[in-house]
Amino acid sequence: MTGMVYLIGAGPGDPELISLKGLRYLQAADCVIYDYLVNVDLLRHARVDAELINVGKRGGQSHISQEEINDLIVEKANSGKMVARLKGGDPFIFGRGGEEAEALVAAGIGFEIVPGITSGYAAPAYAGIPVTHRDFSPSVAFITGHEDPGKEESLIAWDKIPTSIGTLVFFMGVKNLPEIVENLLRHGRSPETPIALIQWGTYFKQEVLTGTLASIVRQVRSAGFSAPAITVVGEVVQLRDRLKWFENRPLFGKRIIITRPQEQVEDFKTQLAQLGAEVIAFPTIEISEPASWESLDEAIRQIDQYQWVIFTSVNGVKNFFSRYRLAQKDIRDLKGVKISTIGPATEKAVCSMNLNVEVVPNEFKAEGLVESLKGKVMKGTRVLIARAKVARDVLPEELRKQGARVDVVEVYQTTIPKASRSQLQQILDERSVDMVVFTSSSTVSNLVEIVRPSPLKELLDGIAVATIGPITAQTAERYGLKVSVQPSQYSIPALVKAIVEFFGFSSGVVRG
Repeated sequence: MTGMVYLIGAGPGDPELISLKGLRYLQAADCVIYDYLVNVDLLRHARVDAELINVGKRGGQSHISQEEINDLIVEKANSGKMVARLKGGDPFIFGRGGEEAEALVAAGIGFEIVPGITSGYAAPAYAGIPVTHRDFSPSVAFITGHEDPGKEESLIAWDKIPTSIGTLVFFMGVKNLPEIVENLLRHGRSPETPIALIQWGTYFKQEVLTGTLASIVRQVRSAGFSAPAITVVGEVVQLRDRLKWFENRPLFGKRIIITRPQEQVEDFKTQLAQLGAEVIAFPTIEISEPASWESLDEAIRQIDQYQWVIFTSVNGVKNFFSRYRLAQKDIRDLKGVKISTIGPATEKAVCSMNLNVEVVPNEFKAEGLVESLKGKVMKGTRVLIARAKVARDVLPEELRKQGARVDVVEVYQTTIPKASRSQLQQILDERSVDMVVFTSSSTVSNLVEIVRPSPLKELLDGIAVATIGPITAQTAERYGLKVSVQPSQYSIPALVKAIVEFFGFSSGVVRG
């Protein structure tokens, strides 16, 4: 049975600019064939068993020709696979998607085109340059900056476009910039016309170089500016100084590794990314079910015997109530039971169950909770603590000293993911990381295990370390790491704020 091919525009670089339809097909595909300019962060949305094939061209060089790419797409579809062909920007705007679609038609294979956001207007938008504006330009033209070298003569109407179109946007034109500028000047465009080159548009490493047609070639050579870049010619470039917003974000240009479990990474990652950082998720913890539910199930059966239930994490809340519902219990069975949590995120998770939290300490750690429960937990009070298999014993021990009868039940366990030192080393080598963030002691100790026999201190040399609180900081320091960031409140929002303050509202690299 013949498969189906989806030619998907992956957008200009920012992984959130892919369409909902494109994302849906990507998530369902058996095989993903992607280009060099596709942000690899999108690949995490692919099925774990999906075949991933990189056919990208870089700087005109490729290990596979366009004809071979066409044949590969046809081959995978003919084997019955659903193929997601991820193309940078839009597949039909200088993406050779038309040629690939023609190959599919010739092979009798079904296909669908999923348009994408093109870098032709997205990169300028991220640089603060609207390609049209009623005061500056009523028209825009998208033009290749790199025509097929096999053509005998150019198909670009150089005698018309310089003076008939307000804004000119050239794709892939850095190498040929001197010829582009020469043609524009020869055919009537003023030497004082503003021009901007936008490298890696919409990426955290976006750089912008501005000048005029008279100066830009010299500026590009001096700055060592290179592809991939979009070139914008026209009066609209003047608006950049007023409208630039992307590079003004406080974490713009910073690369940050976060080590949280995969299930808990999205919110934290989003907060940092919205502030301009490139966030690299390298989970050092996996959350899994306990080896046995027996102790938790027994505690749930006699839940009315407890005066307090204490949750120390969101994972604890999630798994506790999953078993609670399985036991056909409801909120009424918790009548008379008071609930306490460590931290606002855990409190929020409990409140989502339509339950109130009696006590949340000001200091989000076991010692803070012990202090907050003084005078509330008396001698003989029955307390249930739902937590991870491995955790500090401060909380149950201190409550027992107050005379409480404490039961500790395991509601989840943490394990080390199948990550490797070589994976981390590759990230560190390729991406010039600025910071690594640890959100628990386990994230530190597990990373130590992952990189053995190399000392973690040496691997992270020159990279700032941030921790969510003092217990995590102590663990990091025990392994020789210097902690540069630790918020006064032990929460993700406070940690994000502390990271911003540490970098001093850096605005990255902006030229022009």
